[in-house]
Amino acid sequence: MDYIPRALENRLRKYEKTYKAILLTGPRQTGKSTLLKKVFPSRKYISLDDPFLEQQAREAGSMFLTLNPPPVTIDEVQRAGELFRYLKIKCDESEEKGLFCLSGSQPFHLMQNVSESLSGRIGILELSGLSMRESMGDPFNEHFLPTPEYVAKRRESARNPANIWEMIHRGGYPELQDAHKEWSAFYSDYVKTYMERDVRELAAVQDLNIFRHFMIAAAARTGEILNYTSIASEIGKDVTTVKNWISILETSGIIYLLEPYTSNVLKRAIKSPKLYFRDTGLACYLTRWLTPETLAYGAMSGPMFETFVISEILKSFANEGLDYRHFVSYYRGRDRKKVTESHEIQETEIEIDMIIEENGILYPIEIKKSTQAKAMMTSAFPILDQIPGKKRGVGSVVCNCPDVGVLRENLLQIPVWYI
Repeated sequence: MDYIPRALENRLRKYEKTYKAILLTGPRQTGKSTLLKKVFPSRKYISLDDPFLEQQAREAGSMFLTLNPPPVTIDEVQRAGELFRYLKIKCDESEEKGLFCLSGSQPFHLMQNVSESLSGRIGILELSGLSMRESMGDPFNEHFLPTPEYVAKRRESARNPANIWEMIHRGGYPELQDAHKEWSAFYSDYVKTYMERDVRELAAVQDLNIFRHFMIAAAARTGEILNYTSIASEIGKDVTTVKNWISILETSGIIYLLEPYTSNVLKRAIKSPKLYFRDTGLACYLTRWLTPETLAYGAMSGPMFETFVISEILKSFANEGLDYRHFVSYYRGRDRKKVTESHEIQETEIEIDMIIEENGILYPIEIKKSTQAKAMMTSAFPILDQIPGKKRGVGSVVCNCPDVGVLRENLLQIPVWYI
């Protein structure tokens, strides 16, 4: 299988000249090792997947770095947290840049070690699965923003994929871009390896079969507000266990929890996050949508489409070296009132699927799988006008429409392939 160019390549080269160390994080099988070998082919490469090297790095960190002097790439570095103190010493001893390239698949534990040992010395990047742009060979590398300026730049290279549902169903793991790779076999192996390695490393899970049922229950709720009690009831576990297991999925990059927008003015806002799988192919496998055709017309098509759009927006930020957590949120609250036939005032919920905040401007986004957008789909957007000190920017409906269009002033319809 041919190497697929990644959007982070140029930023990695820039970081090597800017920082003493680079940390590349991301879920398993997203291509971290391949990317580092491609961008830095002359560096010595070491993987702590090797039990002997892991033991050496953990028990004799100083000697390990003496035997493997920089410039060096150390893969799966989260396996030897003890090594970070020695990396700090080496960085402080030298004024050279690009001493160490580190990679690992458990961002939470890595970030703990980085914040304690290498703060100010290290540049951090996240590699997600292949984005739609990368899969289609599109070099455009700016984060998504629903503005006329973004649309104008994006139009130059944006192409409509032959079958968006095939792309959603396949998922973004690079290995699956090989037409000879069997989809179900890949995900079966992925889930098995993930549970036997990451899950057992992150928590003392005794019954992996129950954890598998938990993953299925979580996948069935992608795009929904996270309800721990509902999942606990389904799998027969207590809420505390479910919270711990959700943390495992988040820590290892399987899911993303989209936090609600917080403002003292929006007092009716729901405070729980929304759960999204980072890879729609994995979510399809776990929920047994085995073909793109059945997915496109099935009950999960809406949530899977929304999950795909959210994931692609997050990738657009990460591939530009930006931490998307500082930019994105959602809103749901009981802000709408209607009068019933018996003349009672009834509160109903409104929702904004995603809000991107940049430079004090809030850009509301509605996500629909339909091929035609309507202005009425964005009736919740004016709630953002209540927030002092913030301005509501151009809103959008991201959907399967054939081209960009104006629904009304300050409101666009944007095709999913423009992300």
